[in-house]
Amino acid sequence: MKSYFKFTSLLVLAAILLAACAPAATPAPTAAPTTAPAATMAPEPTAVPPTETPKPATIVDIAVADGNFTTLVAALQATGLDKTLAGDGPFTVFAPTDAAFAKLPASTVESLLLPENKDKLVQILTYHVVAGKVMAADVSNLTSADTVAELPVSVKVDMGNVMINDATVTTADIVASNGVIHVIDTVLLPKDIVDTAVADGRFTTLATALTEAGLIDTLKGAGPFTVFAPTDDAFAKLPEGTVETLLKPENKQALTDILTYHVAADKLMAADVVKETLLDTVNGIPVKVVVDGSKVMINDAQVVITDIKTSNGVIHVIDSVLLPPKDIVDTAVADGRFTTLATALTEAGLIDTLKGEGPFTVFAPTDDAFGKIPAATLNALVADKAQLTTVLTYHVVPGRVMAADVIKLTGANTVSELPVTIKVEDGKVYVNDAQVIITDILCSNGVIHVIDTVLLPPV
Repeated sequence: MKSYFKFTSLLVLAAILLAACAPAATPAPTAAPTTAPAATMAPEPTAVPPTETPKPATIVDIAVADGNFTTLVAALQATGLDKTLAGDGPFTVFAPTDAAFAKLPASTVESLLLPENKDKLVQILTYHVVAGKVMAADVSNLTSADTVAELPVSVKVDMGNVMINDATVTTADIVASNGVIHVIDTVLLPKDIVDTAVADGRFTTLATALTEAGLIDTLKGAGPFTVFAPTDDAFAKLPEGTVETLLKPENKQALTDILTYHVAADKLMAADVVKETLLDTVNGIPVKVVVDGSKVMINDAQVVITDIKTSNGVIHVIDSVLLPPKDIVDTAVADGRFTTLATALTEAGLIDTLKGEGPFTVFAPTDDAFGKIPAATLNALVADKAQLTTVLTYHVVPGRVMAADVIKLTGANTVSELPVTIKVEDGKVYVNDAQVIITDILCSNGVIHVIDTVLLPPV
């Protein structure tokens, strides 16, 4: 019996242990909810402003921001050129610093900034600007550069320094959106006619003569002028002692007459000069222009160098000194082929007339032309002053009529109030029946054309 209870107890204990070790029952699934929970909305993203691309700096922007170009900027603003140099360009600017401007004589900058000097200031500023973008590597390969002022600057490399005229480039290749800046230590000042001639070195006699004649200030003035400049070699062609005599104080007027005979008003480039046959000079007497193939002659002087531009005009270099001609009478007398004409003019009382201002055009018969007239007829003509006057004035046309104009005519009214006929046959020019054998002898008060026959008015 005890054994039965003991066995039963062991079975119960084993059941309890098995129950304890069995896995837990899986719970029944919970029913799904009939409504979904509310969705949570994400916040709207904050708008981020686009990043602005910085505007490229122009030449003017750089100069303003730098702080070393306050005088340059003020000058640009005073002339309105700041707007130009803020434009598309491209430009190359040789920019003088404030220290460079400070080298100028006292009050120079203040004077240039006055409204009445605006044109001069514009010329100076544009003399610092070259069209296009020229980097330092390009500049150093040049010997000169044309500026916006239409005046060239010289370029040279000296001991590793790049020189623009007398200014040294201290900082190169400051690149702007519309070009490039090269910083220079000296303000570039355009040279006038006198300064250009002096700096050249070949015009020492001309410079001395201008000084003695008191014409330096004139040719350093606003102008513009065109100067046909004889070299020292040209002056050396004159007869010995001529220059020394002209430089004496008592000959100042004669020297002035010669020098002003080399100057024309206005700026005439070579292309303009060759279009003319006569050019009026400041002296009041014109010079003759002749184009002979590739040669350009001013009277008897050849132009050897053209178009040297200056701040107040242009220089053309010539190989001979231009001497103003004498009046019609003195020219005829000095020639030696018009002795009978000179005598007849004296007998008719016309000397003073043909030494007057004029201008006149004289068809001048030579002594050989008068020799064609029978002696008795010539003597009778000389004895009759009224008739002689009519004959002589029949050879004179009012005004200065050069050969190039004569050949365009079919006739001309003379001072005698009787017309002459003009014709061209086989390349020869005839006035009535007289052939023109020499043309365009310029005189201070007109021009002489030489003829081979005396013109006799119609009866």
